[in-house]
Amino acid sequence: MSPVDIIVGTMAPLPRANVDTDQIMPKQFLKRIERTGYGEFLFWDWRQADPDFVTNRSEYRGASILVTGANFGSGSSREHAPWGLADWGFRAVVAPSFADIFRNNCYKIGLLPVELSEKEIAWLIELAESDPSAEVTIDLDVQTVSTEGFEARFEIDGYTKWRLLNGLDDIGLTMRHAEAISEYEASRATYRPALS
Repeated sequence: MSPVDIIVGTMAPLPRANVDTDQIMPKQFLKRIERTGYGEFLFWDWRQADPDFVTNRSEYRGASILVTGANFGSGSSREHAPWGLADWGFRAVVAPSFADIFRNNCYKIGLLPVELSEKEIAWLIELAESDPSAEVTIDLDVQTVSTEGFEARFEIDGYTKWRLLNGLDDIGLTMRHAEAISEYEASRATYRPALS
């Protein structure tokens, strides 16, 4: 995955709490086997029912930061939800809280979930609604979200932060040891099982 460091972009406001993964990526789109191409199905049911839904509105089309309510990503553990958000173009989701499995699925693909207070989220949503062109900077290294007249700090564990800053997904972590793996495979006993 690509390293995550500083994200600068506009926001799409979604002032709803308890948005579950079936609302983010409905079940009928889970039949595909690849990880890409899910963006067009993001929030499908809401987008079909409401022409004025945030991702249908032209002023929010290029937003790279989704600002939303508490308990975002609850429900099933489907990885397709973060895949759809990332494929749409979001690089970060900012909310008061996230479902644990959803948060971890985001980390695995380099989509940054940022937790701020309800008051801070309300301020950002109001800004995004009143000025869709307002840009926000999320700096993972110093753990801040900032824009003119606003700065908030967020928490993230050190190991996850290191992985994101270095662009290391699970495969990337393994490949850091490629030389040692090759040495082991070359020297292991031939009677042991092999993958070749």
